[in-house]
Amino acid sequence: MAPKKIAVVLFNLGGPDTPAAVRPFLFNLFNDPDILEKPWPVRLFLAALISSLRAPKARKIYAHLGGGSPLLANTKSQADALSRLLSEESSEYRVFIAMRYWNPRSDEAAQQVRDFDPDRIILLPLYPQFSKTTTGSSSRDWARAARKAGLDTPTTTICCYPTAPGMVTAQAARITEVLCDLGRGPESGDGRNPPPRVLFSAHGLPKHIVAGGDPYQWQVEQTAAAIVAELKNAAETPPFDSALCYQSRVGPLEWIGPSTMEEIARAGEDKAPVILLPIAFVSEHSETLVELDIEYRQFAEQQGVETYIRLPALATAELFMVALKELVISAATTDDPVCSREGPRLCPQGLIHCPR
Repeated sequence: MAPKKIAVVLFNLGGPDTPAAVRPFLFNLFNDPDILEKPWPVRLFLAALISSLRAPKARKIYAHLGGGSPLLANTKSQADALSRLLSEESSEYRVFIAMRYWNPRSDEAAQQVRDFDPDRIILLPLYPQFSKTTTGSSSRDWARAARKAGLDTPTTTICCYPTAPGMVTAQAARITEVLCDLGRGPESGDGRNPPPRVLFSAHGLPKHIVAGGDPYQWQVEQTAAAIVAELKNAAETPPFDSALCYQSRVGPLEWIGPSTMEEIARAGEDKAPVILLPIAFVSEHSETLVELDIEYRQFAEQQGVETYIRLPALATAELFMVALKELVISAATTDDPVCSREGPRLCPQGLIHCPR
């Protein structure tokens, strides 16, 4: 029987809520040892330097969004939707939010959870694919905050859900709708009229992190493959091409690729319409609303892409929220990490940072 009172803690990145918060937000980000892998004194200096240098450009980005990030408001909407679904199972679920780099952070959330006094805590990242730089970092920060708050409640982490059926179905359905709206029939793809190209765009990572055993890229590939398989298995899906790519490169390091801009340019050369889906973001924020909607759209126009359609993040899509609800329910009676695959470990053994 499931414990009586269950606290569900949603992990997300967080974002500055005012222009004045931009620099401290960036400092918190680059002072994370999972982001900037340097010894503490060096990391502290570099975080201060990088945040100072990047703040003016970042403020211009957030100016497009009214001066701050909408991520917290969007996460609250997801928390409310999940709460409503869980209340159908039991009135003893309560959902909390812990942002990694801006308020409300893990310390505040841990105090709220302690006051709730649950029988079990379930940690649910709003990152479908696991990386030590996202879910791993948030989990470690939560463990620190929980110890500080005196929380020793049994805790289960939902480590990842890259192929959760509801999430995959929700994404495939939205792509199909756009493909049908574009009016492409079976004759598409004859060389004169190329089919639309679905670009699955995910946040990038430096290559050395993936080479060190981080499962993120592999899991992103599984998500894209699952969506493509569902599309191709449906008789009503019009013809399409697809490619997986990565956005948001920063700094001088070599990053995984191909980049989203490279794939947009290739689509321009091929005269293919572009349907761009943020495959690793489930909430709208600066990297979807500014990078994808403004910067990459302008780049697409420059590259001769006549049709550029950016699909929205999943947000509170019903199938997606039901998928999260099912993951929470499956986590309510186990101490082991939970992922969207039942049974054995999802990731290949060589991906050593996989928590399962």
